[in-house]
Amino acid sequence: MKTDFIQIASYASKAPSGHNTQPWKFHITDSTITVLPNLDVALPVVDRNNRELFISLGCAVENLCIAASYFGYTTHIIECSIEAIILELTKNDLTIEDSLFHQIEKRQTNRNIYNGNKISDGILQQLQSIPKENGIQFYFTEINTPFANTITQYIMKGNEIQMADIAFKNELLSWMRFNKKLEATHNGLSYLVFGNPPLPRILARPIVSLFLKPNAQNKSDRKKIDSSSHFVVCTTQRDTIEEWINLGRTLQRFLLKVTEIGISYAFLNQPCEVAALAFDLREKLPVNKEHPTLIMRIGYAKQIPYSPRKKIETLLV
Repeated sequence: MKTDFIQIASYASKAPSGHNTQPWKFHITDSTITVLPNLDVALPVVDRNNRELFISLGCAVENLCIAASYFGYTTHIIECSIEAIILELTKNDLTIEDSLFHQIEKRQTNRNIYNGNKISDGILQQLQSIPKENGIQFYFTEINTPFANTITQYIMKGNEIQMADIAFKNELLSWMRFNKKLEATHNGLSYLVFGNPPLPRILARPIVSLFLKPNAQNKSDRKKIDSSSHFVVCTTQRDTIEEWINLGRTLQRFLLKVTEIGISYAFLNQPCEVAALAFDLREKLPVNKEHPTLIMRIGYAKQIPYSPRKKIETLLV
């Protein structure tokens, strides 16, 4: 049984996370898997209250539940707190396999420019109908509509604030992996993901720093937005840890579904990460006064190299 549980935890660890920090550990017993937050890799500048960290834990929990079903187990969450998410697994020969299991290893965040093709109404309806956990809502808007233009405006404002913040830039640079030494850490933002050649860190860091400026970032993001089909705004009702985890679970199901369909996605969370902008955005967007928590762009693009991943053995406690 424990061999099954290690495999299940391995699939859980393939969830997305900010800067690819992979902020989780797993504790396994004969009947439970516990998902633990790893605050050693928290991002105190960009994610000051660990909201995105707990969303990532929710993504890992959803992967775990889907993988457990594939291996013939039902799952039941017996504790969900700031310290731990404990899932009890029970062998069940009648468990129906979740088709999204096969997308766990294929899913990837694609930060490149997309091809401009629009997602059809039929596919959008499929995505809008994905079951959501309590307190969670997703809002879709086509690029270049008034709703989307407001979001774009706030992304630009977010870049102006973040790219003028030395602490933000230093934190980002600390997670960028400029060459094959990323194999030593198995985390962070790989040069491969951005389509860049490997460079010695002594050269790469100053070069990248030149582009971490408001105007350059806005120009880059505007091209990426214009090449996309839609924005998706993910909201919570009360902005609590429980809802962050619920958002992660819903988000992961969404990301696996878009992967299955062949749609690419990337996050543009700047307005949600700057408190003053998030407050304004909540007032200006038609989201029923819910809290804008994540923003994605979706569309069609070529596949890119995959981000590095830690081996499950290093994540077990």
